[in-house]
Amino acid sequence: MESSEANLTVTQREQRMVEGQVFAIYKHFGDLPPRAQTVMLELARDQHIEYFTNGLRHIGSSFCVLDANRPWLCYWILHSLALLGESIDEELENSAIDFLNRCQDPNGGYGGGPGQMPHLATTYAAVNSLVTIGGHRSLSSINRDKLYSFLQRMKDPSGGFRMHEGGEMDVRACYTAISVASILNILDYQLVENVGDYIVSSQTYEGGIAGEPGSEAHGGYTFCGLATMILISQVHRLDVAGLIGGVFPLIQRLEAVIDNQLARTDVGKQDGLQGCNETSGRSISSERKRDLEGPSSQFDENQRGNQGLPNAPDLVNLSEIGLSFVEQHAEMGPLFHSLPLQQYILLCSQVPNGGFRDKPGKPRDYYHSCYCLSGLVVAQYSWSKDADSSPLPQELFGPYSNLLEQIHPLYNVAIDRYHEAREFFLSS
Repeated sequence: MESSEANLTVTQREQRMVEGQVFAIYKHFGDLPPRAQTVMLELARDQHIEYFTNGLRHIGSSFCVLDANRPWLCYWILHSLALLGESIDEELENSAIDFLNRCQDPNGGYGGGPGQMPHLATTYAAVNSLVTIGGHRSLSSINRDKLYSFLQRMKDPSGGFRMHEGGEMDVRACYTAISVASILNILDYQLVENVGDYIVSSQTYEGGIAGEPGSEAHGGYTFCGLATMILISQVHRLDVAGLIGGVFPLIQRLEAVIDNQLARTDVGKQDGLQGCNETSGRSISSERKRDLEGPSSQFDENQRGNQGLPNAPDLVNLSEIGLSFVEQHAEMGPLFHSLPLQQYILLCSQVPNGGFRDKPGKPRDYYHSCYCLSGLVVAQYSWSKDADSSPLPQELFGPYSNLLEQIHPLYNVAIDRYHEAREFFLSS
């Protein structure tokens, strides 16, 4: 046993240490009387709101290392406040809009701060921040024509995107570019062309998606790749069964989803993870995979960037994918254990005086706070069948007062802010 312990890597030792801390928290929770357990499971909403609001007004000098990520700080904080159902005052709202406008490059895109070169990651953060603020002044501050030109400059013939001029090309860049273009209603065939090829070539034998072809699969890149493929209506090209682990019952469910998608649309096959027919008992066949590669519908030659391009996707459908994704009726439950995930976030990640941490032993920060809250939302609503239905009390871990505002999972913005932005950019 001692020899086995001596052969552990540093990562394995740290993992065991974290597991021990988690188990200790769960044991402490289990030993508490019911009333104390209820208190421990409460979302410290007021403390979180104070933590985020203070951060939006002023951050300490230690944050100088994030000078090139300032739109990200805006997004992490603004998005978190939106999920908590909290709005900011008009003065702070205008200050955020003005600051992000100074980050906007004259030739398109947003840099990490005023005067910095435009970057796809900070462009995504800035756009999502402005969508989260909402309102005419915020949404109209985005120069969509210049931003479209910036996205075109970042596009590589292989289908990938570069994060910045002369920068790295990866699946993360594909997602940030396509997400921004989609939510701003500027997504067209020229931006979509070959993106699916690049992402498909990044899917590994494990089923996950790597940052680039030939690299190791990674959870973050898998989300980026999958969300991108949904937004460009090409998720059917992925080995989705392999992506979710190849578990036979899930494959059965997946085929039912595909059957439903094919019956519903001749272009979309848009998500492959929503809805199911529990009665399906077949595995995915080679014939079904060929079905998924059916022809694209006719394209609209009046759309920008489509003239003379053969086999272009129907861009009216492309502009509707974000909406149809959240409006679909889901007949299957989540592919993860939603209650234990909520339990971990509330007991192990939540900091009682506000904010969230990565894991026990780590300090709180805005990044992990934002994504802990986003994950908590997804878990809370994961059993909801329709976009306008609220979770049942038994689907929440802890009191029902923990319920957060719903998000659009493809863009990770609050759902009401997504709908406002969609209507604004469709009409402008």
